[in-house]
Amino acid sequence: MTFRVPKEITPQEVAEQLKQGKDLIMLDVRETAEWAEGHVKGAKHIPLGQLMEQLHELNPAQEIIIMCRSGNRSGLACKLLHEKGYKVVNMTGGLNEWSDFDQLI
Repeated sequence: MTFRVPKEITPQEVAEQLKQGKDLIMLDVRETAEWAEGHVKGAKHIPLGQLMEQLHELNPAQEIIIMCRSGNRSGLACKLLHEKGYKVVNMTGGLNEWSDFDQLI
């Protein structure tokens, strides 16, 4: 049985919501070197391999948009967090498909 993320969002939809001033909770699960090369302003960084040890840093009551480079690791992070009762949204396509470079640092 394959896991299906309950909610998905595209990088374009995330960028548009940020432009509209929405206060999004975003989690980037890429490795530290990838994060250092550039990330979305306001995103929290927890590498996928450290996610379970750092669960206490996330609020299960808040919807969290999970992102990575291509969407694979974020999908796995969504599965892990969803099983623990977190409200998650997978950003499909990842930062490979991010086009609003004004929102990257």
